[in-house]
Amino acid sequence: MKTLSIDVRRAEPHDAPAISEVHRLAWQQAYTGIIPHRALRQMIERRNEIWWRKATKGPATLLVLDVAGTVAGYATLGLNRARALPQEGEIYELYLRPEYQGIGLGRLLFGEARRLLKSLGCKGMVVWCLEENENADRFYREHGGVDFCEGVEVFDKKQLKKIGFVWN
Repeated sequence: MKTLSIDVRRAEPHDAPAISEVHRLAWQQAYTGIIPHRALRQMIERRNEIWWRKATKGPATLLVLDVAGTVAGYATLGLNRARALPQEGEIYELYLRPEYQGIGLGRLLFGEARRLLKSLGCKGMVVWCLEENENADRFYREHGGVDFCEGVEVFDKKQLKKIGFVWN
């Protein structure tokens, strides 16, 4: 009998190609039909392997979800960028390859990201998601997020409402 290893760990520069692929697949699935096509394509192209390699060394913490040697997802996190909010931590992104969604791995990655922020001394946390991203909206509500505030993101002149979920 084989044992399946599932691990959440800090990303390393050699993970960049796999993270880039997770990003591309997850964003295409999550945002096609929400973000205008040209803007979505440009955002995905900008986050190429080189961009992710630099991100592994950047100021934000980058975690990967490793399933039996395959990078199945990633999360970026750090200090809250919305100074008007009292929560100190923020998960900037949390994405899984589509074939790894819906089986509890997102919960695992989310939990590890929250624990890391707490271990760094962050009191409270915020996560933003586009209102039209129903899967993300449902995920954060199911995991105790409180719909606390709203904002707007603009993509190719199209304004999209985003929701700030908080945990205290």
